[in-house]
Amino acid sequence: MLQTQELAPSTQSSESNSKPAPKPGGFEGVAATELRPWGSFTVLEEGSGYKIKRIEVKPGHRLSLQMHHHRSEHWIVVSGTAKVTCGDQEIMLCTNQSTYVPACTNHRLENSGVIPLVLIEVQNGEYLGEDDITRFQDDYARSSDR
Repeated sequence: MLQTQELAPSTQSSESNSKPAPKPGGFEGVAATELRPWGSFTVLEEGSGYKIKRIEVKPGHRLSLQMHHHRSEHWIVVSGTAKVTCGDQEIMLCTNQSTYVPACTNHRLENSGVIPLVLIEVQNGEYLGEDDITRFQDDYARSSDR
């Protein structure tokens, strides 16, 4: 399911049927939120070699144990508590704490708390498609192709 939400009004020309002018860098000011069984994510901005997402994980839920071949990720906790598996390490992160997930590293994000976990994810890499994912374990029986 895909939802879009207008972030900010943009300047339009005097013609009533004209489209808003694109913002610098190709970012148009529209955020697309995708719902998942564990919560949701919103792409906030995307450019050459990077993507920024807002991720929300429901209490008691977790993402699949997964790996990406073409990107690394930085996670910054905005609210809630994150249980993070990265390689063979497991750590807990609270508000304003962060971690780095290298490419080709098994990882998982879990909300073991009672309030929604909100974090900002910054992806860097040569390919940032949602299909760059290998799932090793998934609570929702999804395959690697989503």
